[in-house]
Amino acid sequence: NRKCSHRYLRYNSCQIRYSIPEEMKKGSLIGNVAQDLGLDLKRLRSGRARIVTGENNQYTELKTDKGFLVVNERIDREQLCGDVTPCSFSFEIILENPMELHHITIEVLDVNDHPPVFKKSDIMLDISESANVGARFVLDNAEDLDVGVNGLQNYVLTSNDNFVLKQHVNPDGSKYAEMVLQKQLDREEVPSLSLKLIAVDGGNPQRSGTVNIDIIVLDVNDNAPIFNQSVYKATVIENAAEGTNIVTVSATDADSGSNGHITFSISNVKSNIADLLSIDQVSGVLSVSGPIDFEKDKKFELRIDAKDQGGLTDSSKVIIEVTDVNDNAPTISVMSFTSPVSEDSPPGTTIGIINVKDLDSGDNGQVSCRIEQNVPFKIKSSLRNYYTLVTDTVLDRESVSDYNITVVATDAGMPPLSTKRSFHLKVSDVNDNSPVFSVFVYNAFVAENNSPGVSLLTVKAKDPDENQNARISYVLEDMDLDGSPVSRSVSVNAESGVIHAVLRSFDYEQIKELQLTVKAQDGGSPPFSNNVTVKILIQDQNDNPPQVLYPVQTGGSLVAEMVPRSADVGYLVTKVVAVDVDSGQNAWLSYKLQKATDRALFEVGLQNGEIRTIRQVTDKDAVKQRLTVIVEDNGQPSRSATVIVNVAVADSFPEVLSEFTDFAHEKEYNDNLTFYLVLALAVVSFLFITCLVVIISVKIYRWRQSLILYHSNLPVIPYYPPRYSDTLGTGTLQHVYNYEVCRTTDSRKSDMKCVQPMSQSLVSVDGAGADTSQEDKQLSGMCSQIQSRILYHSNLPVIPYYPPRYSDTLGTGTLQHVYNYEVQNVLIMDPSSTGTIASIMVYIEFSLWGIDKGISYLNLSYLVLSYLIF
Repeated sequence: NRKCSHRYLRYNSCQIRYSIPEEMKKGSLIGNVAQDLGLDLKRLRSGRARIVTGENNQYTELKTDKGFLVVNERIDREQLCGDVTPCSFSFEIILENPMELHHITIEVLDVNDHPPVFKKSDIMLDISESANVGARFVLDNAEDLDVGVNGLQNYVLTSNDNFVLKQHVNPDGSKYAEMVLQKQLDREEVPSLSLKLIAVDGGNPQRSGTVNIDIIVLDVNDNAPIFNQSVYKATVIENAAEGTNIVTVSATDADSGSNGHITFSISNVKSNIADLLSIDQVSGVLSVSGPIDFEKDKKFELRIDAKDQGGLTDSSKVIIEVTDVNDNAPTISVMSFTSPVSEDSPPGTTIGIINVKDLDSGDNGQVSCRIEQNVPFKIKSSLRNYYTLVTDTVLDRESVSDYNITVVATDAGMPPLSTKRSFHLKVSDVNDNSPVFSVFVYNAFVAENNSPGVSLLTVKAKDPDENQNARISYVLEDMDLDGSPVSRSVSVNAESGVIHAVLRSFDYEQIKELQLTVKAQDGGSPPFSNNVTVKILIQDQNDNPPQVLYPVQTGGSLVAEMVPRSADVGYLVTKVVAVDVDSGQNAWLSYKLQKATDRALFEVGLQNGEIRTIRQVTDKDAVKQRLTVIVEDNGQPSRSATVIVNVAVADSFPEVLSEFTDFAHEKEYNDNLTFYLVLALAVVSFLFITCLVVIISVKIYRWRQSLILYHSNLPVIPYYPPRYSDTLGTGTLQHVYNYEVCRTTDSRKSDMKCVQPMSQSLVSVDGAGADTSQEDKQLSGMCSQIQSRILYHSNLPVIPYYPPRYSDTLGTGTLQHVYNYEVQNVLIMDPSSTGTIASIMVYIEFSLWGIDKGISYLNLSYLVLSYLIF
């Protein structure tokens, strides 16, 4: 039969009972456990189904491949249970994941495999011939180890004329027999008798045992012994010392002499009792002769015979109750124990099942269990004598990775006895913790121009989990750095967390700080991760020299600053402007005058780079002044740059030009560049001359047409070039000036000087055009005259023109060192000539330096004068 229940302690429980005969062969089928429990074979294998018993003998075996329960070894019911009925043994079948506990009881049925057996092969009786009819003679009983119908059923006495057999049943169910005298004995006729007593069981086939009864007829003994009590009752404590008196029986015999002398003996007892109890034949004192164990024998029932010398006997029953002593400590048997247990197991998870027994009885056998330490576990009673060890709270392996659990089983005896059993439980890890960095932000400093691959810093995270769950790998989060992935600049070692510069060195001038995000990820499933910010601060190195912004040092142009001879002390000549792309003290600049034509005339501001006069300028001072200014930074070691400042001490341009044409060039120029410049200049000159010839031809043609029109009757319609219009509406163009004048506001005393260009239309500053002809002087005078007319008729303000790269940084309207004069297409009306128009096309360009690299000429590009009078 089967009985199942779902326990509240998170496991299923079933009870199954099988009945089998004893003496079955090994491997014999007991039952189909899988079918009876409702389990499939996969469940038996996955749950590691096994038999757990507290006994040494393993009578059964579980075949998990078929689900059968079979006999494992010979089962002898008599050895297993003795005369106890019914005879059974129990065990548990345990399955894991989830936990299941099934109680199996095997009842062993008796087989008639033992015959009744007498202790002696012969019984000797001495009976007086005067024994009265009805006298009883107790015979030795037989023992049959079988039980039930297979046990002893009755006795049979061989037929005779003097005795009949009478059977009795002891309180324990055993049977014994007495012979009753039914016919007076006559020793003279029959001095002795030989009978047979047969003990027969009820088995099939029937078994029996026989004992011989030899009777010797004695002479007359008229009175039999008589016990004072028919039943004696006594108690004895277990483990009583050998020789301890239990009870004293007594009997009397009315005869005298030897016929009245009584001896006592124990009869009709089992062999085990005979080993434990003994009686004094004379005194009748019943005492302990062997170890009495309550757990084996709780009560003794025996018969005491009193016999006189004449052979007459009497018997009395003695009942001895064994008093239990708390002499057995509880025993703890482990039915199942699961280790390790996962740290995420919910409270109430079963980790073990134990069986607790105490062989004592009463309070001595009442057992309670508890856990000795303060641990997150508790023990609960499930079935009788079974306890379940379960988790009480949530476990945390990171706090406690293993536990020593001590279960204490204590009985209720006085004094109580207890037993301890320790369990070592390991807690298995689950990935429930993220990696944690020791700091929130890592800061690292690295000097620029570092070697590629250099180690910058190490990030380190810890994960309190273990094994794979604590294996951390480091990854750079994707982000852009100046438009390129950050992985091109730095990398992180996935195992060690060391951050390296990758392929290039850092340049402080390009990037001053890198901010990265490093992710630490564990190897759990699913993985946990955490991020940390890494700031890499680039430290500046003095790897850049100062750069001079002004004065501009081009490959072939000449820069000159003009200082009037009337300049006072402290006159600001110019300012050297320099920068250093480094930072900090590496960018602190200082200015020093390295060389000068006249050191007593100029000084340079140490911090601001201003070049000022330190004394009054005199006429003796040379027009050409050459200053070499060195600009140094404050780095270690320091870097520097030099700049040459040309200063013209003069009040007018002609003086400047005449002097500066003597400057010799110190630089040899690239031949290819010179070739291209000369070629470009020749092409421009050719185009300009061609245009000039065309314009002159057109002017002559118009002049002739105007003469024709002057003598005609047609009205005169003035023609103006597209850039000039009659703003007054009078048909005359008296004061129209279109010019661009770029002058410094502090060079008001300078005059415009016109010099006739050479055949190459180029005046070089190297002195090649220093000699002038008479024609040049005449043209120069004409130019001066034109200049005076231009200035005379000009009512427009002079607007300083600054090239795009240079501006009036001081806000004063002065830019002392910029000279770029351009007068184009100036039409002049001579006030002294009525009806005449002076048409002058002037193109003048003064350049004291060239903006474009490679131009090294102070040139008067072109001068073309066309003076036409109508």
